Amino acid sequence: MPDSPRSSQRPQGQPEETRPDLQTRHPNWRTLVADDAQPWQTLGSQQISARPHLLNRDRVRTQAGTELEYLYRPRGPRAVFVLPVTAAGEVVLIRQYRYPLRAWITEVPAGGMEEGEDVLQSAARELMEEVGGQAQEWIPLPAFYPQPSVSGAVFYPLLALGVTLGEARPEPDELIERLVLPASEAYRRLLAGEILQGPGGLVLFHARRHLEARGFL
Repeated sequence: MPDSPRSSQRPQGQPEETRPDLQTRHPNWRTLVADDAQPWQTLGSQQISARPHLLNRDRVRTQAGTELEYLYRPRGPRAVFVLPVTAAGEVVLIRQYRYPLRAWITEVPAGGMEEGEDVLQSAARELMEEVGGQAQEWIPLPAFYPQPSVSGAVFYPLLALGVTLGEARPEPDELIERLVLPASEAYRRLLAGEILQGPGGLVLFHARRHLEARGFL
């Protein structure tokens, strides 16, 4: 794994085999792989919901010998979260309608990785779709498990710098409003508890040192 987490998109004509791959360049990528040894034993497993929202019900035996039923989302789903920042130091957030909440909440652009995509390809696609953005520079931030008690999903956040904005291309069922804010205002909202999307708040937290180093905060 390279020492530096920083990368950029592949220049035209660069061979595919030498293209920087952020999937293996995240600072804590190696901590996000499954362990070989498992202290709990799976006695049986039943799939009760199909993809893309796969859900399993397992019968397991714990290290203490207790048998129990566990309902969870198996490991495998991956998603990217992007904090876009323009050359002027403006942070680009979104307001999105979330049906389970029956509410609009402030978030960072994000979405699930599609089949065959690496992290950078997925992040660039979501940036374009949700805010019409293109980035000059990408910095991967520490990846994490969003809700490990019930889900095996892994989230990969990235800071996108030098972003230019054009026409967004959201999915037909997405209700999204773009918010372009001074970096200071974005972090005021974070500290005031006005950004309620958990992963988005963590992305802003990890991005802060990079923005301070660039003089944006």
